[in-house]
Amino acid sequence: MSVVLIAVLAGLLSVTALLALTRLYRGPSLLDRVIAADMLLATMVGAVGAEAAINRHATTLPVLVVLALLGFVGSVSLVRFAVRERP
Repeated sequence: MSVVLIAVLAGLLSVTALLALTRLYRGPSLLDRVIAADMLLATMVGAVGAEAAINRHATTLPVLVVLALLGFVGSVSLVRFAVRERP
C-alpha cells in the first residue's frame, strides 16, 4: 500500500477519535456520552481492521469480534439503563 494512503487513513481515524473524545467529555447528557463511546469503539474497530488489511493478516480477527460484541452489548445495556431511569 502507498505510504500516502496509510498517512491519510491514520489522519482520518485520529480526527474521528479526537471528535468522539471531545463529545465524550463535553456531552451534556448520558445518551450523548454513550453515542460518543460507541463511536470511539467503532473507530477502534476500524483502526484494527485497517491495520489487518495493511499488514495482510487475519490474526486480529478475534480482537475485532470481541470489540464489536463489546460495543453492541455495551450500547444495548446502557440504553436499557437509560430507559429504566425515565418515568
